[in-house]
Amino acid sequence: MSTETARVAIAYHSGRGHTARQAEAVAAGAAAVPGVVADLVALDELTDELWDRLDAADAIIFGAPTYMGSPSAVFKAFAEASVKVWAADLGWRDKLAAGFTNSKAMAGDKLNTLVDFSVFAAQHGMIWVGLDLYPGWAESTASIEDLNRLGSWLGATAQSDADVSAEKAPPETDLRTAAYLGERVAKVTLRHLRGSLAA
Repeated sequence: MSTETARVAIAYHSGRGHTARQAEAVAAGAAAVPGVVADLVALDELTDELWDRLDAADAIIFGAPTYMGSPSAVFKAFAEASVKVWAADLGWRDKLAAGFTNSKAMAGDKLNTLVDFSVFAAQHGMIWVGLDLYPGWAESTASIEDLNRLGSWLGATAQSDADVSAEKAPPETDLRTAAYLGERVAKVTLRHLRGSLAA
């Protein structure tokens, strides 16, 4: 782990561009925190450079669309390929981890994708950071524009109508929630690094 600047990697796959917008929002939220560098890492090609960038990160935020109730096949291929990191004395041990996902349905079994991410992180010895927001849009006076309108705590979720392009979906409220997650992970990462230096 670095000791001066905190590095937050956003390791994501996007099928049609909607989850990429969510990933960009997560990165923007993390980068807005002084002392933090955010690195968008697309998982389409598992190159040596990709593994090096993840190795250099202090935190990794995992993202993928939810397809058929679980992460996309591209993300699963990445997860399985990470066994080489796992086998090298848990190479991601004590890095912070978090996650985000998008689907066309309001629920779409997105929770299962976040559970997959958190178990994946746990198997690598990582420390999971959830979303510390009350559920939005949960009272008669609440609004669809509330942060965390879909009411998730394990990570940030978004919903994109199937017939709407990535230029228009997910909605801004879900992107603001994603940015909040990035900011939260960045701040927790800085605290984690300072604690490591003091130990």
